[in-house]
Amino acid sequence: MALLTREQIEKLGFESVGANVLISDRASFYGCGRISLGSHVRIDDFCVLSAGEGGIAIGSYIHIAVCSSLIGAGRIVLADFCNVSSRVAIYSSSDDFSGQTMTNPMVPREYRGVTDAEVNMGRHVIIGTGAVVLPGVSLEEGVAVGALSLVKSSCRAFGIYAGVPAELVGERSRRFLDLEQELRSGCYIQGAR
Repeated sequence: MALLTREQIEKLGFESVGANVLISDRASFYGCGRISLGSHVRIDDFCVLSAGEGGIAIGSYIHIAVCSSLIGAGRIVLADFCNVSSRVAIYSSSDDFSGQTMTNPMVPREYRGVTDAEVNMGRHVIIGTGAVVLPGVSLEEGVAVGALSLVKSSCRAFGIYAGVPAELVGERSRRFLDLEQELRSGCYIQGAR
């Protein structure tokens, strides 16, 4: 994966960019002025971030893996320590599939029944490969979503969700909260673990 230089990242015109941001030169961005990136962020090959009116806010210590997309007019928020596995799709907008309206962005908006709703991902959320998150969903702190799941309703803190549609299947350990404190306190020494 070839990475953009800091200068190239700044030329894209993001709302803000933290330190240690690693972006593939094969990722695509739309509405950069509505996208904020925290520190220690990595965005891999073939990712698409398309920020509509609500924008996209990405916290710190975030990884967005290969071929993932964050798309829509509603706001999308990824809090610190989120992990988006490969081929994940997060939507803050969705067409009406009932047939009562027309679909696709080339049709004027007044003929479409688009739903725009904010998507919020709390700290330490992890989303497994191929999962889809729909508009209006809130994933509270520590939620884990299994691979190939469809998340169409909000998920409670530290729950493990899987399936189509995603349902609560377990409870996640909270040990990573202690590890976060260790990292933030400066006790972490690379390679010592």
